[in-house]
Amino acid sequence: MAELDIRQIMQVLPHRYPILLIDRILELEPGKRAVGYKNVTNNEPVFSGHFPGNPLLPGVYMIEALAQLAGAVVLEPGEFSRMTPYLAGIDKFKFRRPVIPGDCLMMETTVLKVRKKIGWISAVAKVDGQLACSGELMFTIVTDVRPVGYESAVFHA
Repeated sequence: MAELDIRQIMQVLPHRYPILLIDRILELEPGKRAVGYKNVTNNEPVFSGHFPGNPLLPGVYMIEALAQLAGAVVLEPGEFSRMTPYLAGIDKFKFRRPVIPGDCLMMETTVLKVRKKIGWISAVAKVDGQLACSGELMFTIVTDVRPVGYESAVFHA
């Protein structure tokens, strides 16, 4: 089981600031599951408008963070490592508690099934052990659109 810091995450995922929403991956079992987190801080651009005086992490940001964690599960290693996962569907998502600056959003994604280049992921996010949101994500893998010279080297010797 691998652990990835932010530099290694950026080798796997094409996302960059301000939309890279994972700070660390604690457990990564390629093709199966991942556990990671996002530290929510008050200086993130989204909080200037959501909501002034009452900062609240939007649900779509939580879904995107979970989708990125799921992307790491399917991208390393193997046939999909030079491709890009696109979020294709969101199902059964429920939001149970607000997420605010100072929180650590702990996330877990588990592959439910993959058929050719389409897959389904179970996704759960918690803060201090309390459920923040959960649901299922569907993704599709598309031909790589990453810039020339981009290399994923996390699992390659």
